[in-house]
Amino acid sequence: MDDKQRNKVLLLLFLGVLVAALDIAIVGPALPAIQAEFGANTRSMAWIFNIYVLFLLVGTPLMGKLSDRYGRRAIYILDLALFAAGSVVVAMSTSMTMMLVGRAIQAIGAGGIFPVAAAVVGDTFPPEKRGGALGLLGAVFGIAFLIGPPLAGVVLKVANWHWLFLINIPIAFLLALAAMRMLPTARHAESKPFDLAGTVLLSVLLAALVYGLTSIDQTQPVLGLLNPMVGGPIVLALVLFPLFWSVEKKAADPVVEPDLFKSRQMVVASLLALATGTAESSSVFLPSLAVIGLDMTYPQASFFMLWTVAALIVGSPLAGRMLDRIGSKVIVQAGLALTAIGFFFFALAATSKPMFIAGQLISGLGLAALLGAPLRYIVLQEAGEANRAAAQGLLVVMLSIGQLVGAALVGAVATSRGTGTAAGLEAGFVVIATIMLLATPLASALKGRAAERATAAAG
Repeated sequence: MDDKQRNKVLLLLFLGVLVAALDIAIVGPALPAIQAEFGANTRSMAWIFNIYVLFLLVGTPLMGKLSDRYGRRAIYILDLALFAAGSVVVAMSTSMTMMLVGRAIQAIGAGGIFPVAAAVVGDTFPPEKRGGALGLLGAVFGIAFLIGPPLAGVVLKVANWHWLFLINIPIAFLLALAAMRMLPTARHAESKPFDLAGTVLLSVLLAALVYGLTSIDQTQPVLGLLNPMVGGPIVLALVLFPLFWSVEKKAADPVVEPDLFKSRQMVVASLLALATGTAESSSVFLPSLAVIGLDMTYPQASFFMLWTVAALIVGSPLAGRMLDRIGSKVIVQAGLALTAIGFFFFALAATSKPMFIAGQLISGLGLAALLGAPLRYIVLQEAGEANRAAAQGLLVVMLSIGQLVGAALVGAVATSRGTGTAAGLEAGFVVIATIMLLATPLASALKGRAAERATAAAG
């Protein structure tokens, strides 16, 4: 491909990821209307998010592997079709059960869109331009959370919540048409049997883990784990993991390639993804801190979070461009350190707006340097062409597990110090800052720029 063709492909990938990301950002404003229509309780409403997270985790490694096996174009179009089909089910829902089924179908499709997009970047962009391309894709999530809520508000004023999901259908159709013309068709000649046992075990393992972590009672986190409906699924996930790993080592074409973890880069990137996920998810508590400490209303506090969004939008493409010049090691170390500093600022920010803004800008730039391109860049360089999308899917799984742990951790620490107090939230942010600070030296194990270039040249 020439540069013009690559830029067209990148625009297609950008729009696909944006549509999937927007679907997360627009749901929040629609929840009151959905709850009123179905007469659902708060616990049922939480599952609109939880079911999405659960099936996103299940769909991501599966779609990544299918993309490596059957080609990027076919699986990208399949992902868009599933996302559109799920949107139809959600929009036409007449009950909460139907709504949750639709959200599950949406999530399986959305789970494959970003890993496949990142793998296409590896397939079509030369090594010296991959960082910039991945940085632009990483900026999508900041853009989605910037425009998503206002867009949802406009739609809800002129129509009902069903249209928030119906609008996905023509967009997905147009993107699928463009993908048929523009995405590469190459697939790996593969006659090995599909890893059905590994896929089923991984799906059950992740489903059990998500269910357990999202069911923890944050008012009594330790005692809550003793509840069989909470601790049981988590124990099941831990028991299934060694069985799953044993199956993968014997599989002819494993859904998670064990050989990937022979690379120190992959192991370090996976651990850093866990830490990054904890910091990312803990940001959801920032509006609560602004309400309690700065005497804001919730709408004001949500608007006040735009400093973080701005830092993500600016920082992601910037980090991507710098990757192509100085490599991932320095960028990742800087991202970890900035995130830690920003969260320490939050621990001191309960009564100081300037401190709160500074924390958002610093941590936002730090997260941009981790979530946008660098970790995905490392995985793209280390995974061979035959495992690019599967490796990207694995990275998303690690980030998502970190997100679940981070949200539960901050909630538990905050509750232990007193529900609804600034001191409790500040203590939770100190814990997250400490995790990021401890993770910073781990990045020193990553390859330097010269070694990274040699790997890219060899791949």
